[in-house]
Amino acid sequence: MIEYVGILALAALAAGVALLLLCSNALLGPRKPNPAKSQPFECGVDPIALPAGRLPVHFYVVAMLFVVFDVELVFLFPWAVLVRELGWFGLVEMGFFLAIVVAGFVYAWRKGALEFK
Repeated sequence: MIEYVGILALAALAAGVALLLLCSNALLGPRKPNPAKSQPFECGVDPIALPAGRLPVHFYVVAMLFVVFDVELVFLFPWAVLVRELGWFGLVEMGFFLAIVVAGFVYAWRKGALEFK
C-alpha cells in the first residue's frame, strides 16, 4: 500500500490545482456582462446565418481513411520496441499486417478516394 502514496499525493495535488483555478476564475474574474460576449463564436462566421452549402462527401471519406490508417499504424510503435524479442515471427506478422494496410490504401487510391477535384 505504501507504493501508492506518491500516486495519491499527485492525484490530490492535481485535483487541488484544478479546484484552485476554477475557484480563482469565479472570484477574481471580471464581471462586466456584454451581449456581444454572450454570443457564440464560430471561427469568425456569423453563427446565426444559414450554412453556405453542404460539404462534399469526399471530405468525410478522407477523414475516415485518415482515422482508419492512423489507428492501424499506431500498432507499429509497440512492434518497433519489441522487434528483437519477437524475432522472425514478429517480422512476418508485421509484414502481413502492413500488406493489409497497403492493400487498403491501394484500394482507396484506385477507387479515387484520394483525388481532389
